[in-house]
Amino acid sequence: MLDLFTIFTKGGIVLWCFRSTQQFFAPPVNALIKSVILQERSGVYDHDGLSLQYKLDNEFELVFVVAFQKILQLAYVDKFLSDVHLEFRDKYKNELALDGRTYGQLDFSADFQRILERAEKWGRQQATIPKVMRSYEDSAKSKKTVASMIERRGGEEKPGGKKSVKIVEKKEEDGSARVGTVPGSPAGGGSGPEETDLIRENRKKFAEKMAGKGKKVEKQKSPKSPGQQKSGKQMRVWDLGGNTKDLPNLDRSKDRPEDVRSDFSPNDQIIGSMKGGIRDLDVESDTEDEDDYSEDDDVEEPERDSGKKQSAGRGGMFSMFRGLVGSKNLSREDMQPALDKLRDHLIAKNVATDIAQQLCESVAVKLEGRVIGTFDTIAATVKTTLTEALVQILSPKRRIDILRDCLEAKRASRPFVMSFCGVNGVGKSTNLAKICFWLIENNLSVLIAACDTFRAGAVEQLRTHMRHLNALHPPERHGGRSMVQLYEKGYGKDAAGIAMEAIRHAHDSGIDVVLIDTAGRMQDNEPLMRALAKLIKVNEPDLVLFVGEALVGNEAVDQLVKFNQALADYSSSDRPHIIDGIVLTKFDTIDDKVGAAISMTYITGQPIVFVGTGQTYTDLKALNAKAVVHALMK
Repeated sequence: MLDLFTIFTKGGIVLWCFRSTQQFFAPPVNALIKSVILQERSGVYDHDGLSLQYKLDNEFELVFVVAFQKILQLAYVDKFLSDVHLEFRDKYKNELALDGRTYGQLDFSADFQRILERAEKWGRQQATIPKVMRSYEDSAKSKKTVASMIERRGGEEKPGGKKSVKIVEKKEEDGSARVGTVPGSPAGGGSGPEETDLIRENRKKFAEKMAGKGKKVEKQKSPKSPGQQKSGKQMRVWDLGGNTKDLPNLDRSKDRPEDVRSDFSPNDQIIGSMKGGIRDLDVESDTEDEDDYSEDDDVEEPERDSGKKQSAGRGGMFSMFRGLVGSKNLSREDMQPALDKLRDHLIAKNVATDIAQQLCESVAVKLEGRVIGTFDTIAATVKTTLTEALVQILSPKRRIDILRDCLEAKRASRPFVMSFCGVNGVGKSTNLAKICFWLIENNLSVLIAACDTFRAGAVEQLRTHMRHLNALHPPERHGGRSMVQLYEKGYGKDAAGIAMEAIRHAHDSGIDVVLIDTAGRMQDNEPLMRALAKLIKVNEPDLVLFVGEALVGNEAVDQLVKFNQALADYSSSDRPHIIDGIVLTKFDTIDDKVGAAISMTYITGQPIVFVGTGQTYTDLKALNAKAVVHALMK
């Protein structure tokens, strides 16, 4: 039932291979390496009807890959991978430990067939076992008691290993004190002599306390000094709070570049500021090298002493070695506390919950079995590995050079077509205008196709942008050619037909770029998603950009998955055109909660092409992967 099982090193040397068919398996394995292993991903990978899974051996630098038909539901694959991994490394550990890495002929066929038969038998047995819902008594929650959930801090440890528990005292209606104990605590059962003394002492203290409350002792008030006067509540002065003296600071037009002023007179001398490539997005951070995860977070201590003993222990000469791990293989149990903290940290920074879990799982897979140095902490190792994985995820996997692609299309005497899609209110039209300004700054003429025929005011919004952009770049500066034109047919028309006519008009008029503005639609709206798939299938744009907000967390996953799925399902093509890139808007509103960039890139594997950071035409940036990851991990 398995089509392929191969064992190879991370350097690319195939140690052993099993094939049940004569099919050529190099493309799916290469795709697995490129799209999953190198991008720090985990789980099942589908490629041309095959499902592939892998397991890493970080100690000997090995990769175990199994492939089977996608239609098969094999429940034993995970167990089978683990069994083969253990048997292979135990059998050939001497050969694998050689420094020269000179591998001979490794005969593993008999062992492989034996493990496979055992795994298939186990899978059949699991299929016959009826699934019974676990009762409450069998769950971990039922084992918890009130005493186990009480946090005892600073309690003195008794000789028998039990710590003293605070006694709860309540006052009855008649004024007498009633002493209560915590159920399940040592004082709740038979009270020994130590508990009896403690109860008696607490009763005595409580009686003295109640007696002291009945006596009111009046304190003599110290006379005020002659110079001391009662000061009233002072009014708080806010920065830039609207005072007259703050008006010059609030005038944002003073420091604004001339090319983005509200006065768009064609006679003004406008100097462009977006020639060539787009500047990288820099994320501000308070500290350069900040480590939120201390060495004490690596391994949970089984028991902690009182406050004085802790402070004394930390100040000792051996405190610097706390949390350090010797030269040993990392296990998942060692990494779990650090992974849990990192997962919670990512979720707090707006990374989708499922994505954060998958990222931590991929880090655990990559580090499990690896030998770390004596003075390397587990938390630092896990954090460094996760940081590298995040930078790799955000780094583009292919060339992104829209200007070069536009010039190549211009040499081929055809317009370069970009289509924008996304949910309602994310800023598609606004960021389309920013990209349009960037293109005309680089001497490329643009035709905007108003294909949002549903939202009231959508065409008027694009017309306003066209008028402002043409004021910034008047025709007399470009040989009488209008740099921005608008193609619109009003409302209620077929968007795919308007886009087709706009592309034909741009081809006949010699316009360089066509920007297609589509209507915002929710990812669950099937009729509108079918219309979007039709527009993309009929017009075949060179670039399909998904416009998403930086404010979303888990919603980004749902949006991108369903948009991609709809473009694939509702297209009549064998190879449907899905999302090619992402435009991340409202990036200036999130401070350091930049997790949406990770979620969106991780889901599609497509790069973030543009980042919108403000309200002016020049507020368009390119994503800086290292700066974003630094803000995410601080």
